[in-house]
Amino acid sequence: MAPRWSPDSWRSKPIEQVPVYPDRGELDQIETQLATFPPLVFAGEARELTAKLAGVAAGEAFLLQGGDCAESFAEHRADTIRDFFRVFLQMAVVLTYAGGSPVVKVGRIAGQFAKPRSSPTETLDGEALPSYRGDIINDIAFTESARKADPQRQLMAKRQSAPTLKQLRA
Repeated sequence: MAPRWSPDSWRSKPIEQVPVYPDRGELDQIETQLATFPPLVFAGEARELTAKLAGVAAGEAFLLQGGDCAESFAEHRADTIRDFFRVFLQMAVVLTYAGGSPVVKVGRIAGQFAKPRSSPTETLDGEALPSYRGDIINDIAFTESARKADPQRQLMAKRQSAPTLKQLRA
């Protein structure tokens, strides 16, 4: 039997890409605050996706997954979201028509702000700084202050994800 999931069960797993936050107390406060927010995706939606993915695994449907490698706070605009969604739906229509089977659509959007890295540091002109790990962790600017892991960015990601989902669901 699989271990029971909980919001912090991931902490018992091996972690390869953990950012180092300078102020652990601030991180704990942000995590506590985030735990009080309503979920972005509801249990029924997750169950529905699980059932649809079972159809994909059985060869009864096709999976279309698309979106940015990592979303950007700076590009969070209604027209950007709309344009992505339009192209994504057009791709699904083509695949449905060409493949003759349903298409399960999974978008990498509304919370895809993290970026895995192969190295904890980047070097530019002889200067080594922490790697950019996505807007949810730090800033892409190659400066010492921008590359510090900032837990406040988790709140910004949550605040941008909710209206993105609202627009996609409309």
